[in-house]
Amino acid sequence: MPTPELVITTEPAPDQVQYLEDRIYEFNSAATGITDGEWLAIFVKDEQGRIVAGICGNTWGGGLEIRQFWVEEARRKQGLGTRLLGAAEQEALRRGCRQVLLMTFSFQAPAFYAKHGFEVIAVVDDHPRGHKNLLLRKRLGESN
Repeated sequence: MPTPELVITTEPAPDQVQYLEDRIYEFNSAATGITDGEWLAIFVKDEQGRIVAGICGNTWGGGLEIRQFWVEEARRKQGLGTRLLGAAEQEALRRGCRQVLLMTFSFQAPAFYAKHGFEVIAVVDDHPRGHKNLLLRKRLGESN
């Protein structure tokens, strides 16, 4: 069998990335027997239909993993992030989740997450250079 060609790209098509996501989910589900995975996305749009804030991730096996969480700079410090996070947590609870996991950098919003009951459970120093990559968790359904 010939050696497959390696194709390096800086702009993979969304369907290519989704293909990998699907294969990983299939493997993980087969290995664990847990098949309740679902995407979760909540967006805030302005009057023109432009996304000005959003939170995206997935639920699986009793947890919500937040992968993207962004609020347009002009709309920060107005409670929008808190509303998005609360809505995501409520949907996660509805889906039977008991915890939320996310990664953030030390220069992003660790204080915001701490204020909302998240705890740092792992730290990768110097990623990116001069900063930290933080793994955070919040247990749901407990007093915070």
